[in-house]
Amino acid sequence: MLSKERQNPKPNAHDLRFMQHAFELASRAAAQDEVPVGAVVVRDDEIIGEGWNTPVGNHDPTAHAEIQALRSAGQRVGNYRLPGSTLYTTLEPCVMCAGAIIHARIDRLVFAAHDPKGGAAGSVFDLLPSDGRFNHRVACEGGLLEERCAAQLRAFFKARR
Repeated sequence: MLSKERQNPKPNAHDLRFMQHAFELASRAAAQDEVPVGAVVVRDDEIIGEGWNTPVGNHDPTAHAEIQALRSAGQRVGNYRLPGSTLYTTLEPCVMCAGAIIHARIDRLVFAAHDPKGGAAGSVFDLLPSDGRFNHRVACEGGLLEERCAAQLRAFFKARR
């Protein structure tokens, strides 16, 4: 589990604005009958990439919101490395997404809902940032707009049952 200082960060207008945008992208995923997760990559107070879950519709197991946002940002800046960037996502990243975040050299991760079944930022695995075996560390904060994003996920799965 995330250490106390990495949980429920003090909300600020900057972080709230970008997490709200990620939440809206998660709503796009839900409208496409995909698990509602949205993500944005921000550098210098500007969104440089965004994405939402599309693995079902794209028949692509790697089409998670975080991966889509990283791809979008990489295309926009013309580089697969994204130093100086923050990734906002509505759900704690999985192991695949955590690896991509590390490889992209994202400086900071801010996520909303914890994922007790597969989260790789402290819930199940602790790859971000505490695994010292990687050559890059990512500052990590969880819990921003957690209840709102978790409620969106619960509502989606309840409707599917």
